[in-house]
Amino acid sequence: MAESLPPASHDGDRRSRRGRRRAHADPDREARKGKSGPAAGVKSRDGAKGRDVRPNGRAPSRKNGKQPSERRSADAPRPARSANAAPLHQAPASRQAYAAIDLGTNNCRLLIARAQGENFMVIDAFSRVVRLGEGLAQSGRLSDEAMERALGALKVCSQKLRRRNVHLARSVATEACRRAANGQDFIDRVRRETGIVLDVISAQEEARLAVLGCHVLLERGEGPAMIFDIGGGSTELVLIETGDVVPRIMDWQSVPWGVVSLTESFPAPDGESDGARLARYAAMRQQVADSFSEFSARLDPHRDIPREENENGPRLLGTSGTVTTLASVHLGLEQYDRQAVDGLIVPAGAMRDIASQLSGMDMGQRAQLPCIGHDRAELVVAGCAILETILDLWPATRLGVADRGIREGILRSLMGGTHGHSRPPLPHREHPL
Repeated sequence: MAESLPPASHDGDRRSRRGRRRAHADPDREARKGKSGPAAGVKSRDGAKGRDVRPNGRAPSRKNGKQPSERRSADAPRPARSANAAPLHQAPASRQAYAAIDLGTNNCRLLIARAQGENFMVIDAFSRVVRLGEGLAQSGRLSDEAMERALGALKVCSQKLRRRNVHLARSVATEACRRAANGQDFIDRVRRETGIVLDVISAQEEARLAVLGCHVLLERGEGPAMIFDIGGGSTELVLIETGDVVPRIMDWQSVPWGVVSLTESFPAPDGESDGARLARYAAMRQQVADSFSEFSARLDPHRDIPREENENGPRLLGTSGTVTTLASVHLGLEQYDRQAVDGLIVPAGAMRDIASQLSGMDMGQRAQLPCIGHDRAELVVAGCAILETILDLWPATRLGVADRGIREGILRSLMGGTHGHSRPPLPHREHPL
């Protein structure tokens, strides 16, 4: 069975590739080295207010665009307008604001945007590391500390939704809430305290939204392509066939290994030797490979398709903090710059080399590297293990990097008048957890 994505993302293959950045083109440009700093307003992996999300991956910033200061609201929390509810008012189509919240195992992210032709303009964004899934692998429950961190971030999101007078919103939660025994209790508490109605989506829907949000960055080419999303608690691989408008999903698989769940399942002991560190990394890779073994067997007919001499082999696109972080290291950035990373094409061998170097370092050494720091030093090794395993499964010579995914997929669905509940599910490929 296969599924076609909805027409909400109809800008798909009409995109221009003139502006596509490649890792081998002008690697010494000042912006690539981070010396010029991020573009105005680009301060995080979410982009910034006024970001014009275009099919070719460019995201120009608007000068003098300032993020509005936070202000506390004395209003009692009220339920956010969800994708299942009729809008409370009708603003002109060009001024209507739409919102997407993605509460993952590691991060809480928000985008608010307005439609702009076939694309959309981001008018507000928010991201915070909440580590909601911290300790979940051992206890099977969301901890009190993790829930408090997530609630704090969601309260900020709720304030932004009210301030921006959002026309339609969809808020989703993923692997941590799917797995946790107290996940529904947490969802209920979020609604009481913030007014946000979280939809705990399946791994199928998570994969579909990620593809819908980032597929416009795929290189042109013939034959199947692979899109993957390395999350905090799970990883999704989606085999697609590109078409005139939107891709068709041919096959997919989700496994319960993300940067948080894999790190907690293979903890680093104090005083770990170099040999033990490399052995632990090899064990991580083997665990992920075993989980994807069934999917790997199904990929056999697609891996060795005859190609023209001028083609570069199978196409691969990744959306996750892992790939954007490693791409930043590859470019030598002093601080993260979304404009330099989103839409970048990196040699797969270069990404393997970086993964190998990082896996051999201790946490203190990794924390000293720009664009990794203390926040990512612990989790990046698990991300490297997952990425290298994916490169084994799908032998692409180059890797596309996307700083976009589920939230952008939600926004395109909302603006196109469709959302996840109106479509049939993907073929069932999800392992029971």
